[in-house]
Amino acid sequence: MDDSRETLSETAGRKVIGVRRLKEPMPKPPQTRIFTIANQKGGVGKTTSAVNIAAALAMGGLRTLVIDLDPQGNACTALGVDRTDLPGMYEVLVKDRPLESVIQKVVGFPHLECAPADRALASAEINMVGMVARESRLKISLNTYLQNRAAMGERIDYVLIDCPPSLGLLTVNALTAANEVLVPIQCEYYSLEGLTLLLETLQQIKQILNPVIAITTIVLTMFDSRTRLANDVAGSVRQYFPKELVDIPIPRAVRISEAPSFNQTVMTYDPGSPGAVAYMAVAREISLRAESHELVTKEQE
Repeated sequence: MDDSRETLSETAGRKVIGVRRLKEPMPKPPQTRIFTIANQKGGVGKTTSAVNIAAALAMGGLRTLVIDLDPQGNACTALGVDRTDLPGMYEVLVKDRPLESVIQKVVGFPHLECAPADRALASAEINMVGMVARESRLKISLNTYLQNRAAMGERIDYVLIDCPPSLGLLTVNALTAANEVLVPIQCEYYSLEGLTLLLETLQQIKQILNPVIAITTIVLTMFDSRTRLANDVAGSVRQYFPKELVDIPIPRAVRISEAPSFNQTVMTYDPGSPGAVAYMAVAREISLRAESHELVTKEQE
């Protein structure tokens, strides 16, 4: 068993009773880190990585916010957040509702919160087309929220934005609001193509909307060490992105896939499983990297 974590929950019928914090807390970043979880290839473990890394960071004592910008709302499902007939990110982006008014606490995690993707979010891009500063609406709302929390002495340490795999206004808003991009790469060829497309998109975003956005973290997902292709893809990523890669592959594991059906992350569903151990190690590595390099602060609105 990994010494960097402890038993996270006692399960009965797969219902979470409680979540215990880690014996060794994760270091707080010098400032709020805002990640967009992105890859223009779908099915690479984007949402899975977002919710499990967020849960692990929160268990490490870090205040963490997940913003679900994917109309499918899968992040809400994994975190057990109700999005039925409740205001969510559509209200924030289209109707200027304050972000704090839609955020929900995640049950069992004292330091984890979620801004849900309400059912109307699928129509947000159509309704935002004619709006002024349509690409920056999330950035403006998020910065206001973060400033208010900091003023209350409750600074948010990490924001993880889960967005759709397509390049639309929702994804552009996510990339405009963040200062870092976390890219999950499934260890298959098509996922590398998605990374190439994302790099082209980021170049345009940097030139026009957000000059500080950069890929700082790459996570290998659905890794099967028995296949040559998986090892070849991992080798290519190590060669071209040695600084960005968190070289702790997430294994292809049934428990990771099962957890959302019980409205849980794998961190509570099966905390001793290889997938949970790997995501915990990835989260700790991300937190340690905050101390090793100076993060670029975007100008606040």
